[in-house]
Amino acid sequence: MKSEAVVVEVAGPHGIRDVRLTSPDRVLWPEAGFTKLDLARYFVAVGETFVVQNGGRPVSLQRFPGGIDGEQFFSKNPPRGAPDYVGSVMVVYPSGRTHPQLVIDEPAAAIWAVQMNTVVFHPWPSRAEDPDNPDQMRIDLDPQPGTDFADTIPVAQELRKLLAEVGLTGFIKTSGNRGVHVFAAIEPTHEFLEVRHAVIALARELERRMPKKVTTAWWKEERGERIFVDFNQANRDRTMAGAYSPRALAHAPVSCPIDWDELENVDPASFTLATVPERLATTGDPWATLGQAPGSIEVLLRWWERDLAAGLGELPFPPDFPKMPGEPARVQPSRARTAY
Repeated sequence: MKSEAVVVEVAGPHGIRDVRLTSPDRVLWPEAGFTKLDLARYFVAVGETFVVQNGGRPVSLQRFPGGIDGEQFFSKNPPRGAPDYVGSVMVVYPSGRTHPQLVIDEPAAAIWAVQMNTVVFHPWPSRAEDPDNPDQMRIDLDPQPGTDFADTIPVAQELRKLLAEVGLTGFIKTSGNRGVHVFAAIEPTHEFLEVRHAVIALARELERRMPKKVTTAWWKEERGERIFVDFNQANRDRTMAGAYSPRALAHAPVSCPIDWDELENVDPASFTLATVPERLATTGDPWATLGQAPGSIEVLLRWWERDLAAGLGELPFPPDFPKMPGEPARVQPSRARTAY
């Protein structure tokens, strides 16, 4: 028997909104036992901070109609019948196609997304008023087989120092899985390809400094037991889970901002739907100042040009992207050698 719909009261900049939630008892995380209503209550608790960190940006919704163990798909465009407090903005995708993309500007819009069975929120690194020019540089430190979260710690710390050298302030969060995400506010004066080149230049310098711990190798067979700096997350229409977004993993983790002095002792598995609201209420948001002093990527772009002159060119793009200028062949190295 289906559970009755409930109405969730959500405070926001325009007062209280009533958001209708159907099937509130639907279990989204079977192992942890969290329901759709639990997820809605989580966003009521963290909604204001969630909007500060993710609002005003094009966002993709990762939806799980039958729970995290079932079918999933991404929604980017506003569906018919979306309430008037759910925004949108026209964006350009890598194919050159344009289309409206969802924008969340208040907590009620996040609860509406929960009604649509959204579990993970993927905001763009650019703002809705200027979607072509990112105002955040995002670095994804991805542990490879044989490594884990502990291996990301010294890499993240060195990355922080490297960012400071080029005039950028790093902010860190758990990915919600085994990795970490490092963000830096940047002036929105360069489009996605240039920001990607800045990230590649940064990643290559990090790799030089920590060659046994860090890799920029796109092909998995070449990465070894190192932390991969996923430069392709800097591409247009490539996103990672937003700050305070839940993740579709068994224990209902949250991608949670932390202070740098927490990093060495933190247990990323401890940040869940159940624990993050109290943590946020008690300690505040470690990312409260993220956007207050954006920096320039000009030094990193000079490093990119330096590396080009030294023979280090473009790196592979994701397979669904059009072939890009200067891009090497999209052929797995072992297969290329076999063909030769």
